[in-house]
Amino acid sequence: MTKENLKSGPKPFSAYPSEIEKFIKETYSKLSEKDRRRYAAVEALKLPRGGKSYVAALLGCSRNTILRGISELKNPDLVLKDRIRGKGAGRKSAIETIKNIDEVFLKVIDDYIAGDPMNGKIRWTNLSHKRISEKMKDAGINISVTVIKKLLKKHGFTKRKALKNKAIGSSKNRNEQFEKIARLKDQYLTDGNPVVSMDSKKKNF
Repeated sequence: MTKENLKSGPKPFSAYPSEIEKFIKETYSKLSEKDRRRYAAVEALKLPRGGKSYVAALLGCSRNTILRGISELKNPDLVLKDRIRGKGAGRKSAIETIKNIDEVFLKVIDDYIAGDPMNGKIRWTNLSHKRISEKMKDAGINISVTVIKKLLKKHGFTKRKALKNKAIGSSKNRNEQFEKIARLKDQYLTDGNPVVSMDSKKKNF
């Protein structure tokens, strides 16, 4: 090797023919974001000095993108950390994992449900989120208030409106009233008597 060659080093490559450039760009456009940077890295590594800048200009990406792709190719662990979670991946909620949670929840609040007599789709429970959580725990399911809110939403329960509170009052003993009604209902059923639920405020037109 001559002194001239040592000083000049390897010569920069020549650009690809237009047909090859077109193929590379078409292939690149069909890939996902993470696969694009790795493909760009592969193409850049094929080329001598100046290859990264050439590929970056050809594909419209940055040199940093190509450098990141090269790092991922050399370090498989980075690829695993960057893996996109698929649908349904990750930790499942208590609603999905706890067996019979819906049945127990509806049974717990069954005696504490009220609704709009003019709209059967609007209903609520007189129990607080904390109280429902306590009753669920007594039934063998320990869940947070956050999960209680999700269960209420899932089963179509809404918050009581101020107008409704004004109409029925805000007695401190309202929970006791519900519990007394529940006890009486259970006693009547135990004795073999029928129990009929009626809403005297609903009007028929």
